[in-house]
Amino acid sequence: MEQKHGKIAEPIKWVVEDPERKEVWWPSPELKKRAWVSDESIYEQSGKDPIAFWAALAREGLHWFKEWDKTYEQDPPYFRWFIGGKINASYNAVDRHISTEKRYKAAIIWEPEPLDEPARVLTYYDLYREINKFANALKSLGVGKGDRVGIYLPMIPEVQIAMLACARIGAIHSVVFSAFSADSLRSRLMDAEAKVLITADGYYRRGKIINLKAEADEGIKGTTVEKVVVVKRAGLNVPMLEGRDLWWHELMKGAAAYCEPEPMDSEDTLFILYTSGTTGKPKGVVHTTGGYLTQAYWTTKWDFDIHDDDLFWCTADIGWITGHTYACYGPLLLGATMLMYEGAPDYPEPDRWWAIIEKYGVSIFYTAPTAIRMFVKYGEEWPRKHDLSSLRILGTVGEPIDREAWLWYFYNIGGGRCPIIDTWWQTETGGTLINSLPGIGPFIPTVAGRSFPGTRHVVLDENGRRVGVGETGSLVQLSPFAPGMLRGIYKDPERYKELYFSKYGDEIYYTHDGAKVWDETYNIRLGGREDDVMKVAGHRLATAEVETALTDHEAVAEAAVVPAPHEIKGEVPVAFVVLKKGWEPSEALEKEIVAKVVKAIGPTAKPQAVFFVHDLPKTRSGKIMRRILRSLMKGEPVGDTTTLMNPEVVEELKARVAGAASK
Repeated sequence: MEQKHGKIAEPIKWVVEDPERKEVWWPSPELKKRAWVSDESIYEQSGKDPIAFWAALAREGLHWFKEWDKTYEQDPPYFRWFIGGKINASYNAVDRHISTEKRYKAAIIWEPEPLDEPARVLTYYDLYREINKFANALKSLGVGKGDRVGIYLPMIPEVQIAMLACARIGAIHSVVFSAFSADSLRSRLMDAEAKVLITADGYYRRGKIINLKAEADEGIKGTTVEKVVVVKRAGLNVPMLEGRDLWWHELMKGAAAYCEPEPMDSEDTLFILYTSGTTGKPKGVVHTTGGYLTQAYWTTKWDFDIHDDDLFWCTADIGWITGHTYACYGPLLLGATMLMYEGAPDYPEPDRWWAIIEKYGVSIFYTAPTAIRMFVKYGEEWPRKHDLSSLRILGTVGEPIDREAWLWYFYNIGGGRCPIIDTWWQTETGGTLINSLPGIGPFIPTVAGRSFPGTRHVVLDENGRRVGVGETGSLVQLSPFAPGMLRGIYKDPERYKELYFSKYGDEIYYTHDGAKVWDETYNIRLGGREDDVMKVAGHRLATAEVETALTDHEAVAEAAVVPAPHEIKGEVPVAFVVLKKGWEPSEALEKEIVAKVVKAIGPTAKPQAVFFVHDLPKTRSGKIMRRILRSLMKGEPVGDTTTLMNPEVVEELKARVAGAASK
């Protein structure tokens, strides 16, 4: 099945303005004309009264059973939006579309990993029926408003159906990334006190079938889970415990076709999403209904300029906040068509993603810098095999993108015509909060952009003073806080206060990210987590800045920088470098790369050592696990590696570091 969406994008115009890199792109007249937002005055207008601004958006974008009594109130560090308003996420995602021309429009196009397996297309009416039936199935298991439901599913449409069925009856879903171990699953189920777990027999990954049911069976031991619902995805012969385990398809056969949506208070919890838990106990980030849906709707619409003829593909797994907001709630609230892919990005060949874009005519593509850097390693020949002219908007998410990856993405995937929307946000923020808007710009390599209209971020120094243009510091958000922001950490109010509202007081949200004020209009360049900052001879140096300088070298595909102890300077930078195809490690190349860093930043940033490696330790969401690299440099145990997608690289890294130490 092939389905083409959208029109071929026009080239965007570019001008040379930036004094540091000489690269600034602006939207073309065609893009400005099409974009939902193209007038820069929106920043000033929304800033005059952010509360009234968000109230207008909430009314326009969503269906409320009852409008709120008060738009916003704050009792630091707590705050609430749309107080007294009644709403339902499932109703907004499907019900309101089926009485319109979108009734038979594709909601989800699902591409399986096996090439010989047909795709699935679910229209909005299909999705509506499945959600209603599964909501009734959950009710038959005793699930009701306020109960927690664990979801441990791969990238199959049943995951969105399960999430929205929970939302329909007022149950709180807690999705756990399907590649997490049984131990990781157990800790989350225990903390949430989940009543039911929804999982699958297995799924496909790089041509192999992963037995997910086995992990689920181990993961529920010692938890409060009473029932396990199993989707038959891979056809595995898995053990089913009588009285506890139930097949999804059998439950659905007997379920009634309609389930009345539960009117939820705006501040009722919609979901709990746990952080990866690579250091310490996972924290359950709590998101409520009305505010989250409002932010999800408008950031999806404006940031990605989604229209009815677009096909939107967010590559994030549903187990992460990006998957929640931009591979479930956001597109469905808009009535958009989204693509969903089950498998690995480079299976069976490194052009799988590009083949999918060509096959369906994807027009908006949202992915992570880590994935882009992986494709940089493979080379330009793979995207060149495919017609990517349907693309008109590109996006990045998850971490700061370096200039080399930005430019590769811009030219090789976007053909030099698609703006790159470099989004900053967090699990805690619920949706994107800093980026350039497609119809306004500018699009600058390594610079994310401005605060989303109606929100305000500033950069502060250690003393709470706002820094000037060209200066770096801590990124914070000022009140009134964005509607989709977290309302707490589940069962741990003290941790909520300590983590987010202690550094600068209980009225300033501390993001834990470093940032640089790029220009007078407050475009912001993100520098990564502040615990990824080195102190070299008394100078604060962001690892992301050194990594950007490293990846500017034509031989470098990917780099990670961590501090190593130094008896005189305190700490010095050490670089782990992955080379592009066709390049080989050498002393001459190492000297050349080091010189590049010194020239770009200065002698303070000079790496003490460069380790050429085949790969870097990454979580299954694709983020580089710098914690492991830091431990290796300090000679400490590397700790838990269960969340790594490539744990085998740790031994190679140990050997490289040990070999250097023995010289």
